Amino acid sequence: MSTEALSDDVREFAELYPFGLDDYQLEACHELAQGRGVLVAAPTGSGKTVVGEFAVHLATGRSRKCFYTTPIKALSNQKYHDLVDRYGPDRVGLLTGDTSVNAEAQIVVMTTEVLRNMIYAASPTLGNLGYVVMDEVHYLADRFRGAVWEEVILGLAESVQIVALSATVSNVEDFGEWLRTVRGEFSVVVSERRPVPLFQHVLVGRRLVDLFEGVAPTAQEVPAERMAKVNRELLQVSKAEASRVRDDSRRPRGRSGRGKDRPGQGSGQFGGATHSRFAGRPTSRGEVAVVLDRAELLPAIYFIFSRVGCDAAVGQVYNAGITLTSRAEAAQLGRIADKHVAGLSVADLEALRFEDFRDALMAGVAAHHAGQLPAFKAIVEESFATGALKIVFATETLALGINMPARTVVLEKLVKYNGESHVDITPGEYTQLTGRAGRRGIDIKGHAVVLWQSGMDPRAVAGLASRRTYPLRSSFAPTYNMAVNLMATLGRERARDLLNQSFAQFQTDKSVVTAARTGRRFTADLRAAVEAAQCHLGDFMEYAQLRERIAQLEATSSRARKAQHAEAVSDSLGALTPGDVIHLPRQEWVVVLRTGRKNHRDAEPWAQVIAGDHTVLKLQPHDLRGPVEPVGRVRIPKDFSLRERRDRRALLAAMSAKLEELDPAVPDLTVPTDDDVAREIADLRADLAAHPCHECPDRELHAIEAARALRLDREAKRVEVDAVARANSLAVQFDRITAVLEELGYLDGDVLTDAGRMLRRIYNELDLVAAECVRRDVFADLTPPQLAAVLSTLLYESRPTRDAVAPRMPDAASERAQSELRSVWREVGLLERKHRIDRGREPDIGFAEAAWRWASGQDLAKVLLHTGLSAGDFVRWVRQIIDLAGQLAAAAGPGDLRRTCLIAADEMRRGVVAADLTED
Repeated sequence: MSTEALSDDVREFAELYPFGLDDYQLEACHELAQGRGVLVAAPTGSGKTVVGEFAVHLATGRSRKCFYTTPIKALSNQKYHDLVDRYGPDRVGLLTGDTSVNAEAQIVVMTTEVLRNMIYAASPTLGNLGYVVMDEVHYLADRFRGAVWEEVILGLAESVQIVALSATVSNVEDFGEWLRTVRGEFSVVVSERRPVPLFQHVLVGRRLVDLFEGVAPTAQEVPAERMAKVNRELLQVSKAEASRVRDDSRRPRGRSGRGKDRPGQGSGQFGGATHSRFAGRPTSRGEVAVVLDRAELLPAIYFIFSRVGCDAAVGQVYNAGITLTSRAEAAQLGRIADKHVAGLSVADLEALRFEDFRDALMAGVAAHHAGQLPAFKAIVEESFATGALKIVFATETLALGINMPARTVVLEKLVKYNGESHVDITPGEYTQLTGRAGRRGIDIKGHAVVLWQSGMDPRAVAGLASRRTYPLRSSFAPTYNMAVNLMATLGRERARDLLNQSFAQFQTDKSVVTAARTGRRFTADLRAAVEAAQCHLGDFMEYAQLRERIAQLEATSSRARKAQHAEAVSDSLGALTPGDVIHLPRQEWVVVLRTGRKNHRDAEPWAQVIAGDHTVLKLQPHDLRGPVEPVGRVRIPKDFSLRERRDRRALLAAMSAKLEELDPAVPDLTVPTDDDVAREIADLRADLAAHPCHECPDRELHAIEAARALRLDREAKRVEVDAVARANSLAVQFDRITAVLEELGYLDGDVLTDAGRMLRRIYNELDLVAAECVRRDVFADLTPPQLAAVLSTLLYESRPTRDAVAPRMPDAASERAQSELRSVWREVGLLERKHRIDRGREPDIGFAEAAWRWASGQDLAKVLLHTGLSAGDFVRWVRQIIDLAGQLAAAAGPGDLRRTCLIAADEMRRGVVAADLTED
């Protein structure tokens, strides 16, 4: 773009940088200076944030406010420090969930949720707001938090100019079109050029082999039209490996003939499927470090999709005696580490094993993941920026926006665990991870290195590395909190209109057009099939419908009822809690000892029970003839042990006493028969025999065409119903949510009640459960530590392999409150099922004891010892409890609960939890 066409604002801004701005940066700045919003889509590390910084520059020059939003606190803190360096601390503020610094400043950096909350609360801080930068806007695809970005885009005043910064996505024009629809004038600026070309390699043993023949697609300024060829040397490695491996040693085959996955291999095309007897020795992490050092490819980010793996890797390299730093670099790293932990006590540092962390850091290796203490992550980030820290073993969270470019990115595996199973990483994830390679202004090349795995297909790796973009999909969906906020600010009709303006609905509406086209094709084919099925004796389509109805009834007479029955059984088992007394046909009365779900929260529930004869069983839905309903509850002592006969006898005696007190009836689990269905089939068969077409000699020929016509008719109706449902799907979902809120008294028609106004202040995945608990005094009479324990169950989500010992509530009072909270959750769940809304996740008591101990004043070492959590996880969950306690204090208003919430928050905000909040 010629400099003559640029405004004075853009030219003045460009002169602030020691390097010339790229054409796409100048174009985006020019569009913004002309008063338009701008969407910038460019590769990771290409300098998109320059456009966001120009919005800040315009705001300061035009005496307007600018909010700079990010998806994560770490990125907010990093941007805050960058802007303070340029504009000074008096003009820059920071707002995250637990930090407020200079909130009324002209420039405020914040997490996106904070801005969303401001919009709903009509905060006066929004006054004079001229610009909002939305960094990493592609985060709106995140299924847990993505809706917040759309709420902000739809909720900001029309006068506010938005700068949306996105990774390269394949449907950027669709996204830009939607932004123009809802925001007015909006320009789309796209750049596919990487500022530093990226070269792709595979590490086979200790040999670095190029992935492609010739220049890698990611090293070309303009993407090639044809897919690049895979390096023949890698194909020969794969072929030689295959010749050594027995055919049946790769993927064991099932009856279907398709390979059965082994844990951790994904599809198998990226390796990991070969039996260990035939697989070659993998390259050790220490060997990788030495190879990269000798090839002058450091500093490097080494991605391992496991926190434990990252920490282990640091120990493996350090314990191998490998030192990657000079004496001066080691001293520099030591000073950085000491500076960041200056506010922590000696006891806390010992509990955090700081000396081990510092020694490895000074040798040039460190880990970076969400389980670390924020101060430790800040040390790693600052150290890496200096170039003195040579290798960072990191999980994928480091790729999400944090500015830590490296010369090289290493991917140990191309398969990761997604919370449910091991899956291949996507091209988008590969692009995001390798986008960190190549430091602008320092490196002339960036490098991506994939470690060879036995059984790897080089062509599959090349396909993953060749695709640069991925589509952006909206995850927007209304919630209870969103519903009451929209009702309060807009009213029902305008709220429904707003939902229909979302990017989710925009994408759906485009698919509805395609569906309508498909429906028209079905209709034409249907007419032809009906004509071909005509019979001279009568209406053959009527005859065919009778036949089809009989076939459906015979095949599925009880399927729907059985499915409904199975769902009820599963739900009843999942709703049990330790101490519940239930009846089983063979064992009679039993006590529930433990409950859970296999691997993840949407999996099948189970319950461990003990019967009167001391038999211990693990129940799953298929073990039950019908839904189970607790008739009472006994308390399981905190120190109860199944191995101790005395404990078992005392528990069973308590159950007997409870049954004697209640004298409950034995539940009837009789399964109903299909007599009604059998009678209907008999009637239909009589109608079939009496039909004129039954005697047609060409009956079966007509039947073929009629069956085709019926199938086409079903498809046409399905497409039509689907299109109608999707045309206003979000509004329908909103109506279902408001129906639940009306039934529970949060809405009176279109007007918010006092309960509805309270719910406006609660931002939690289980927001309605939390609000109901406040209304029903579930939290009343709890001490601050007990309240912290109970609130943790609304937030915490156990990791599948973490909790070896069954968690418990810390004392009787918190257990009673948690039991009442679960009852509320069950009631809300029944209402959600009634109104066809996805049920909220199950409360999780896994962090309750840790929260109670910390709020009770116990020291860090003792709390971490009892929880088994990493320090970073511990701090993160405690801060979330503090945030929720603050929300409930504001929602509940003056009174005992407000006081208890504030005391609990104050008592938990200490030590490592309170240290350097601007580093989280």
